[in-house]
Amino acid sequence: MIILGIDPGTAMLGYGVIERTGPRLRGIDYGVISTPSTLTLPERLESIYLALTDLIELHAPSMVGVERLFFTKNVQTAFAVGQARGVVLLVAAQHDLDVREATPNEVKVATAGHGGAGKEQVGRMVQAILGLAEMPTPDDAADALAIAICVANRERSVSRIPTGALDRSALKPAPSGATPYEKAVREALRRERLGLDPDGRSSRLPEPKTAS
Repeated sequence: MIILGIDPGTAMLGYGVIERTGPRLRGIDYGVISTPSTLTLPERLESIYLALTDLIELHAPSMVGVERLFFTKNVQTAFAVGQARGVVLLVAAQHDLDVREATPNEVKVATAGHGGAGKEQVGRMVQAILGLAEMPTPDDAADALAIAICVANRERSVSRIPTGALDRSALKPAPSGATPYEKAVREALRRERLGLDPDGRSSRLPEPKTAS
């Protein structure tokens, strides 16, 4: 299954494309769609529409994951996100794609293990989970990949529940043991605690030696 994750915005919209094969996740493409401030709002939305259409036709995703609109103190930002989300939903509907939403907190928990994770930590975890050679940038692209990861693993959890069972006690228990995704999360958290980079080398600067 190929999933397109979207971090909506009118000035800069992040996108990330991943592939889920069973429990394994693989990064395919990521980046941002930028619209210059010299364009009018309708022109910006049209530019986003055309770019998203090209992305969907190129990668043929099965599903679109998008950040859920939430209340914010910055009304201007909320309007911009809402307008971009509208374009995303329109393009998804035109291509008959299912849409899944996730809040920023849900995305952070799914990637970094807790809702208080910062941008850099989320980026490092996305890199580890998807096996990327480097941390994805800018933040909008990393966030879009994180949204796709969140949606992919949520869908996998749902698909593991047997269908057609009326009695919940008749459902088979979930298989024991950590999945590759869970192992990647744990390993990335361990490396972060130890100050190691993705290759296992120490990322901390050595303490200066004092003269004896």
